[in-house]
Amino acid sequence: MNGSRIAAVGHYQPARILTNEDLADLVDTSDEWITSRVGIRTRHIAGPDEPVDELAAHAAAKALAAAGLAPDDIDFVLVATSTAVDKSPNMAARVAARLGIPSPAAMDVNVVCAGFTHALATADHAVRAGAATRVLVIGADKMSDVADWTDRTTCVLVGDGAGAAVVEAAEAAEEPGIGPVLWGSVPEMGHAVRIEGTPSRFAQEGQSVYRWATTKLPSLARAACERAGLTPEDLAAVVLHQANLRIIEPLAAKIGAVNAVVARDVTESGNTSAASIPIALSKLVERGEISTGDPVLLFGFGGNLSYAGQVIRCP
Repeated sequence: MNGSRIAAVGHYQPARILTNEDLADLVDTSDEWITSRVGIRTRHIAGPDEPVDELAAHAAAKALAAAGLAPDDIDFVLVATSTAVDKSPNMAARVAARLGIPSPAAMDVNVVCAGFTHALATADHAVRAGAATRVLVIGADKMSDVADWTDRTTCVLVGDGAGAAVVEAAEAAEEPGIGPVLWGSVPEMGHAVRIEGTPSRFAQEGQSVYRWATTKLPSLARAACERAGLTPEDLAAVVLHQANLRIIEPLAAKIGAVNAVVARDVTESGNTSAASIPIALSKLVERGEISTGDPVLLFGFGGNLSYAGQVIRCP
């Protein structure tokens, strides 16, 4: 076996758009305050009748259609999320039921904002080991459910949505389409990003996260490129977790990917946690900003001060 590849991607966002001006009616903030600090202009917000598994299923259906596959071609469903309300059935089983996928392995992954890249690595490993043939990998979060809408430092960040990828075995003549993962965490700093309490609420220590992301992560992202046998200059695109434009831009610059398109979907989608990387990747593909076979660095980071990154080949 020659590794795995991403066959297709897809994304979905709720119809309702919440602008900075709308937020100024809820909390003491303004468009200037938000854009100058985090670079976000709008975000999509799901309604009470749009659960996380519905968002996930919409994105997954688009990825399946783009790959030309049917639900029964999938034998493993992986959903990265930190906003599941119920413990069981898990989100992956709910998505499989919505799509009519028969008897898949169904597993959720909770690594918060780094969830999708962790799930993608898990799918790659499962295919390489022969434990799965085609894996539906989804990042989906409804951050509006856990937002504190009285806290202007966090509620201005969040958005809802889902992104998905179909992962399958690479043909013998192909290069592997998913490079080796580089992953880890700083568990003693887990308090820096939290979704906890009853009801669950999102909170973070913004300055701690900013310093960690902009000082510690560039070398790790470069190391992920090295594991794929590439330099940052070889990259066609960089898709970082869409946390905050003021983190994305300095981090991308320090990685040194001087020839790459840098995803800045955070400006229109906000921070969608595990959904942010697959949404941003899907939009780059949809708009034709990257081409089939292009090397793209995906790098997730955030809750637990966890990180995971790999270079993929654009589907």
